[in-house]
Amino acid sequence: MKLTIIYDNEAAKPNLHADWGFSCVVEVEDAPRILFDTGASGKILLSNMRKLHIDPTTIQEVVISHDHWDHIGGLTDIIIENPDVKVYLPVSCPKMYDAKEVVMVKEPLQLHDNVFSTGEIAGIEQSLVVDTPKGLVVLAGCSHSGVGNILEAAKRHGNPYALIGGLHGFIDFPLLETLDLVCPCHCTKHMDEIHSRYPSKWISGGVGKQIII
Repeated sequence: MKLTIIYDNEAAKPNLHADWGFSCVVEVEDAPRILFDTGASGKILLSNMRKLHIDPTTIQEVVISHDHWDHIGGLTDIIIENPDVKVYLPVSCPKMYDAKEVVMVKEPLQLHDNVFSTGEIAGIEQSLVVDTPKGLVVLAGCSHSGVGNILEAAKRHGNPYALIGGLHGFIDFPLLETLDLVCPCHCTKHMDEIHSRYPSKWISGGVGKQIII
């Protein structure tokens, strides 16, 4: 799989716009091109996509982790650019988007052969799980539902290999022991602590960062 971060608090490459929020494009063999979250601003989101040579009309599905402005802010603009896109929303998110197809997600859900939603955890957030030959890659918007709960929910599909995304308020660092890769992004407060504890697992994020697993 290949993951490209297109919205984050920091930029990994020049000429890209950093802003508070998170979004990434997920490309998995034999699965549609997925946009996970949409950042805070559609203008910034689309600008970064074009600078990274990602055509918004090639996005086939959007998965929204939770209904916070910094993750859902660009969704309307994506739908305008690509009216045929399929959108997966957690049930706590109001169904107020004029997409061709909107799927409200509460329980764990298989999206494709190797792509899953954890379902909405703790009534606030869903995470995306991709099964790769190395193990599970878990994508989190902000981890409001708890990193431990997210990883436990993912384990129904195998062993977590990587955790990528926002780790809001996360301090239970031993939970990362069994992972091979950790890429904290966006709202993660204790990045330096995670880096110092797990330097061999650490991958820096930022707009423009590509991770191939």
